[in-house]
Amino acid sequence: RRDLEALHPRLLKLHKTLLDHERAGYEKVFGKVTSQALLQLLLNDQWFAWLRPLSQLIVRIDEALDKRSATGTAKEAQAIIDYTSTLLRASEQGNLFSMSYYTALQDEPEVVLAHAEARKLLKKK
Repeated sequence: RRDLEALHPRLLKLHKTLLDHERAGYEKVFGKVTSQALLQLLLNDQWFAWLRPLSQLIVRIDEALDKRSATGTAKEAQAIIDYTSTLLRASEQGNLFSMSYYTALQDEPEVVLAHAEARKLLKKK
């Protein structure tokens, strides 16, 4: 549980950094978007589709940390950590997330910093 509690804020920061990066690119093409419109874009637009696995992972951690949740077991926590470690492997080839993540890491120093914070915790496991 403590591992997930430590990982959660790091993933939130990484997610926000990636979302800000994608928003900037989207706004260059389509113009400014409101925060409410951004949420709809994140949920429904193909531009942001690659971020959904990370969004879903954060929800999964929220559920595991919920004391009322039956999924908050040590086995589930380890499965989440293992999945996170796999997900945060950027690659020039592979699935949409890994390729887009690779590009974001190349383009944005803030993404590199947020990535390093999350990976640092995962390396301890």
